[in-house]
Amino acid sequence: MSVAPGFTAIGFTGGTLDRADALRHDPAALAAKLDWRARLLRLDGLMPAAGDDGRLVWDSLAALPEDAEVILLGLDEAGRAHVAALLPQSGEGTVPAMRSPALMGLLASLQPGEAATYAAARSLIDWHSRHRFCARCGGTTHLFRGGWGRQCDVCATEHFPRVDPVVIMIAEHDGRALLGRGKGWPEGRYSALAGFVEPAESVEEAVAREIVEEAGVRVADVRYVASQPWPFPSSLMIACIGRAEGDTITLDTNELEDAIWVDRATVRAVLAGEPGPFLPPPPYAIAHTLLTVWAEQ
Repeated sequence: MSVAPGFTAIGFTGGTLDRADALRHDPAALAAKLDWRARLLRLDGLMPAAGDDGRLVWDSLAALPEDAEVILLGLDEAGRAHVAALLPQSGEGTVPAMRSPALMGLLASLQPGEAATYAAARSLIDWHSRHRFCARCGGTTHLFRGGWGRQCDVCATEHFPRVDPVVIMIAEHDGRALLGRGKGWPEGRYSALAGFVEPAESVEEAVAREIVEEAGVRVADVRYVASQPWPFPSSLMIACIGRAEGDTITLDTNELEDAIWVDRATVRAVLAGEPGPFLPPPPYAIAHTLLTVWAEQ
C-alpha cells in the first residue's frame, strides 16, 4: 500500500496474511488447521522477536504454553495458520501497555508486512487482557471466533476488539505547515497535531476542533490523505490537511509544549536528513507520510 507512486508503504500496513474470517466461525476447521504446520509468533510479553532480515520469528505449536489460548492471525499462501498466544496472566503487570525505545527501534527495522502482522497480534492480545469481564453484567468472558471476540459466560453478550479513530493533521497557511511538540518528546522532535474523534463528530469536525483547541488556529477545507493502524493500543490514525484562516498561535500548554510554522523547503530538507529547526517523526509513523505528501505538493 502507498499513498502515491514513489512513497513507501505506511507503517503497520501491507500485511500478507489472509485473515480467514470464515475460519474464525468454524471451530472444527480452525482446530484442524492447528497442526504441525501452524506457526506461532514469538513474543516476549508484547515485544516481538525479529531476525537480521527484518522478519518476525515464528515457532511451531510445540512452543505454545499449556495454559495459553490461541489467537488466529491468518493464513499464508500455503494455507498454514499463523497464530499468537494469549497467556492467562496477560494484563496483570506482565505485559507492557505502552511503547518503549527498544520497541520503537525494532519497529523501524521490520519489513512493512511484518509490522502489520505484529500490529494485529499486539492489539488483540492487549484487548483480550483488558476485557476478561463483561461490560454489561460483570461476568467472566471467554475467547471465541479464533480470538477475534469474547463472549460473556453469564449473559452471553458478545464483545469485539475496538478501534479508536484518531485524526492527525497539518494546518497549512501561506505555504507553511503547523507542527507541534508534545511534552516529554525527544529533544527537537515536532510532528503533526493529533487527537481522538469524539462521539457525534465527523473526521472533518474533529480536525478543526483539535487544531483550534491545541493551537488556537481555525481551519477549513479539510481533506483526507491516508490512514494507518496504530497498535498502542489500537487506534486508526486518519491523516488530513486543513487550510488555516490565520497563523496566530494560541498554545494550550496542557496539550503541547510548543508549536511552529515550517515552510515546504525546510520540511523537504529535514525529511531528506539535513539539519533543520526540528526532528521529523519516524518513517513508520503516518505523520512522516503526511509531511512528505504536503511537502511534495
